[in-house]
Amino acid sequence: MGRKRKGRDISGWLVIDKPAGPTSTAIVNKVRWAMNAQKAGHAGTLDPAATGVLAIALGEATKTVPYITDALKAYTFTVRLGQSTNTDDAEGEIIAQSELRPTDDEIKDALNAFVGDIQQVPPQFSAVKIDGERAYKRARDGEDMELAARPLWVEQLILTDRPDADHVTLEMTCGKGGYVRSIARDLGKALGCLGHVVSLRRIWSGPFNAGDGLSLERIEELARTPELDAHLQPLEVGLSELPELRCTPEGATRLRNGNPGMVFASDVEYGDDAWASQDGKALAVGVYKSGELHPARVFNQS
Repeated sequence: MGRKRKGRDISGWLVIDKPAGPTSTAIVNKVRWAMNAQKAGHAGTLDPAATGVLAIALGEATKTVPYITDALKAYTFTVRLGQSTNTDDAEGEIIAQSELRPTDDEIKDALNAFVGDIQQVPPQFSAVKIDGERAYKRARDGEDMELAARPLWVEQLILTDRPDADHVTLEMTCGKGGYVRSIARDLGKALGCLGHVVSLRRIWSGPFNAGDGLSLERIEELARTPELDAHLQPLEVGLSELPELRCTPEGATRLRNGNPGMVFASDVEYGDDAWASQDGKALAVGVYKSGELHPARVFNQS
């Protein structure tokens, strides 16, 4: 018999406005301690130097994490023109420089090539696995790797500010798996002036907004109190971008046991992802097929 997890059996989402410095994992551990929760995870890693939305899932909400990581998200970031670094951000060593500085119009024109379905090569210092080992570990050992390009959907990429000739601030809305550092690197190459990220902030991710996030200081201040619990958003928020299907009483019983369950008719099409509810509580999420939800994940909510 497995060892019982320590802490409370509590489920939901807590949105953090991550500061620069700590890792995403460190934030998860801080929240798990502050909530005295058995289980916690996050929906999308932010680099230590990045700030903004870090959505923490607790308990049964961890089963909805894939639906947040798959959702659109938005970033605002500043690119330093004229320099490239080995990490594609300000944390790394400068490896090349250029005196060329493009005009605002040249930058705007270049951004068009980064919108829509694009192919993006991750930074050398990234969590991509190569033969089972993280790329950043090999990069720290001085290895120069050929990383495969990956598809990325970029819905929008616009110039929002030009503080000076050396810096440009951009805002990007994109899908899963995007590396802002790669955008900065590749934009600099396309403009012929080089570039790297000097600041990065995730302003929203799926249904979660930075403006609703708690600071780490506030988390520590409210740790293990009912006041912190009051900030917990329901598990169902993590499913808000999927259609909701109300299930029949018989369907609810079947879904709780992990079997396909009947749901009331809707305009959801065959094969669409959806979630089934009873009295507003999520029972399962999965695929809709001919009047039934075929569960991929079942929620144990009291």
